[in-house]
Amino acid sequence: EVQLVESGGGLVPPGGSLRLSCAGSGFTFSSSVMSWFRQAPGKDFEWVSSVFNSRTTQFANSVKGRFTAYTDNAKNTVYLTMNNLKPEDTGLYYCAVGSNRGQGTQVTVSS
Repeated sequence: EVQLVESGGGLVPPGGSLRLSCAGSGFTFSSSVMSWFRQAPGKDFEWVSSVFNSRTTQFANSVKGRFTAYTDNAKNTVYLTMNNLKPEDTGLYYCAVGSNRGQGTQVTVSS
C-alpha cells in the first residue's frame, strides 16, 4: 500500500521560508517521480513541482526561482524548500506519486 506523509507546514510572514517533507512507503521511491500540488481555499488543485532523483526538477511558473525540490532516496523522502513566500502561496500542500497523494500539510503566509 502506497503511503505518503507530509510535514513541515506552518504559519509564516510574507518573505519567509519553509521546508516541507514527504515520506513515502509502499513503492520504489528511487525510481518514482514525486510531485507537489497545492490547493488554496475555494480553488482547484495546482501543480507546484515534480522531481526525479533530484536530477530532474520542474516547477510551476508561479514558484520558479523561489522553490526548490530534492529527494533523499536513503530516507524515501522528498523535500520542497519554499523561499520568499507570498500570501498567494497559502494552501494545503500535498505530495503525490502516480495517482496517490498524502493528507497534506497546511501552509499559511500572512502577516
